Amino acid sequence: MKTRTFPIYLIFLCMGFGDVVGPLVGLAKESFTLSYTMAQLIPFTGFIMFGLLSIPIGVIQDRVGKKVVLRIGLLTALTGLFLAIASGLYGNNISYMNKNTLNFFLLLITIVSLCAGATILQVVGNPIVYDVSPEGKYSKNLSLAQFYKSIGSSIGFLLPPIAAIYFNLDWSILFPVFAALVLLTFFSVQQLQINDTKLERKHATFSSCFSLLKEKYVALMVIAIFLYVGAEVSMSSGIPIYLKEYFGVSDYSLWLSWSLFFLPLVIGRYSGAKILNKIHARKFFLITTSLSIIGLCLLFTSKEYLVYSGIIIVGFGFANIFPLIFSLVIEKYPSRSNELSGLMITAISGGAIVPLIMGKISDIKSLLIGFTIPLICLLYILITAIISYKKSQS
Repeated sequence: MKTRTFPIYLIFLCMGFGDVVGPLVGLAKESFTLSYTMAQLIPFTGFIMFGLLSIPIGVIQDRVGKKVVLRIGLLTALTGLFLAIASGLYGNNISYMNKNTLNFFLLLITIVSLCAGATILQVVGNPIVYDVSPEGKYSKNLSLAQFYKSIGSSIGFLLPPIAAIYFNLDWSILFPVFAALVLLTFFSVQQLQINDTKLERKHATFSSCFSLLKEKYVALMVIAIFLYVGAEVSMSSGIPIYLKEYFGVSDYSLWLSWSLFFLPLVIGRYSGAKILNKIHARKFFLITTSLSIIGLCLLFTSKEYLVYSGIIIVGFGFANIFPLIFSLVIEKYPSRSNELSGLMITAISGGAIVPLIMGKISDIKSLLIGFTIPLICLLYILITAIISYKKSQS
């Protein structure tokens, strides 16, 4: 994509802020003395927005255009962030007494607004990449855009330890930092030229969105997105706790979990854009899913070096699964991109449901047993990748 589309990359950077629910699970669990299940209410509260808003936003977007919806998404995220700042959640090391009463509910409200904004940006952002992509380059460009999203996600892992160690600030410093970047994005997109010519002229409806599920391939891939996002959130929220409880990593658990999981994910997304110049997206989908399963299986070993290696492999494997699923479906039905975008972003609500299941199992059994949930999700995605690859061969 050309440099004139750099504001699109800023949009994806802001999308990544919704992923802060991953590292916040461990931070909130410690701050508020929560059980695994209660801590997983944070991703549930945030990701449920994807289930509630995506299809309505897709329908609205088809009628009013992407730029209007883009502004709504950025302003929605800003509203929650400003509420947090006005309430005192801006890194000022508030007392644990306050954290255990009012501020936990303020945190949930902020997460709802931030993830609602991220939902809207996801619905509008992914089709925008299609609009600016040459034929056959959508998978590559979406992987590159997701690279910028992963940078936004990484801030949630990297900033809280830096703020605590060097500036004696609370992890809620994330909120003013996010607010500044969202505000910058809002002003940068005002001059963005968005081309809607690839979209269908017949307006989308709720019925037309859900009717797409009658297509077996679409239904298969929508479920795959639901399970993939659930698996990714389960991993990003569970790894810091896993490192602390099984290997005694405490003060730097966020940095270490980022280095082991999100850094490979960031590198993998950038590399994926290059790899997709050389091999077909369906083949790459099969390879990267298989890699994820191999890495996750290593978490169940007792060897520390194998566990660390497994987390790294999962990060590389996870890197391109979402953009590959999304782009393969959009490229098959390009004239219905608004409806498909709303439908598939709805499936991101898997990030609310799957981690709750993992949290419940972790409370009943153990955190390690809880990791069987993302493993089951990946096995389904592998079946999907095999079916998709066979279709391309035939």
